[in-house]
Amino acid sequence: MTSTPDAPAVGALSGLFESTFGSAPDGVWQAPGRVNLIGEHTDYNEGFVLPFAIDKTAKVAVRIRHDSRVRLLSTFGGQGLVEADVDALVPEAAKGWTKYPLGVAWALQQRGVLVPGFDLLMDSDVPLGAGLSSSHAIECAVISALNELTGAGLGAEDMVLATQRAENDFVGAPTGIMDQSASLRGSKGHAVFLDCRDQSVQLVPFDAQEAGLVLLVIDTKVSHSHADGGYASRRASCELGAQVLGVPALRDVGIGDLEEASGLLDSTTFRRVRHIVTENDRVLQTVERLTTEGPAHIGRLLDASHASMRDDFEISCPELDLAVETSRAHGAIGARMTGGGFGGSAIALTPVGHEQEVRDAVVRAFAAAGFTTPDIFTVTPAAGATRLA
Repeated sequence: MTSTPDAPAVGALSGLFESTFGSAPDGVWQAPGRVNLIGEHTDYNEGFVLPFAIDKTAKVAVRIRHDSRVRLLSTFGGQGLVEADVDALVPEAAKGWTKYPLGVAWALQQRGVLVPGFDLLMDSDVPLGAGLSSSHAIECAVISALNELTGAGLGAEDMVLATQRAENDFVGAPTGIMDQSASLRGSKGHAVFLDCRDQSVQLVPFDAQEAGLVLLVIDTKVSHSHADGGYASRRASCELGAQVLGVPALRDVGIGDLEEASGLLDSTTFRRVRHIVTENDRVLQTVERLTTEGPAHIGRLLDASHASMRDDFEISCPELDLAVETSRAHGAIGARMTGGGFGGSAIALTPVGHEQEVRDAVVRAFAAAGFTTPDIFTVTPAAGATRLA
């Protein structure tokens, strides 16, 4: 679908494209970053997640070429114009942000889609390394553009799987399907309740403002990367746990199975498994409470999720813990780290009347600890990927 665009932003991007590449783009597409309300590392365990698309996006202006040449330019990062051959894409040759659009083109080729050369100009206001899925926003904007321009006709579910393959096999990040699903299937005013086993989606109302709340994002400025060893080692622990317990995935382990599991697994693997099992249960409880009672009733579940990630999955860091603890001490009704961990952002569900107090307290606490000053901003559930022009 085509949305009502921010005309100056789209016009500026189109104008820069034309001045860079010599003619107008075929169109401009946009895809949002995401915040995961709850359900961390459950996606690749075929479990449940509850993210939502946010009002910060990646935009791409794209024009199809009549040869195999690809030319890529970003408005940020200082990398300059990058060129590649669409018929000779290899993961090892891709550098920086360009591995995401090139990975999408490669993944479409693996599905049998004939991808010609193209020119692409990218702009994004999704914070980098903040755990808000800036990379998936780029991928989802690019696949929305190439899906339309090549006539591939892929539905949202297939685009999710194609971008996952780009992440896993081209970028080298062993991620699941949550981020792409939120970016491609998000809806204004709703969280996306996703069953990662069958990709079924239920849109769950999440209107914090109506409940007198804001959702603060606290970007700790501790950059993280899914392509490093921490994420991969957690995934390996989960796969080992499922293998020892004799189940296809940890989705199939219930709360009542944990006592038996503790006797079958080493202590570290058991803690990893316990996080996944209890986190799946917290997602289901959160969906129930949002559906029947509203956002004011999910705070304790957010707190419990953070404790589990800190203690059982061990993916938090001092900056994230300080952001969560300080937010709770100054009025937030619930807070947790969000994203893959080892840095990135925390979220704090906060009464409107306490917003400034939480902001000020977190900045003071970071200064006192000698940490980099965090960026703090609000997000609201936004629409998913769309064509702007």
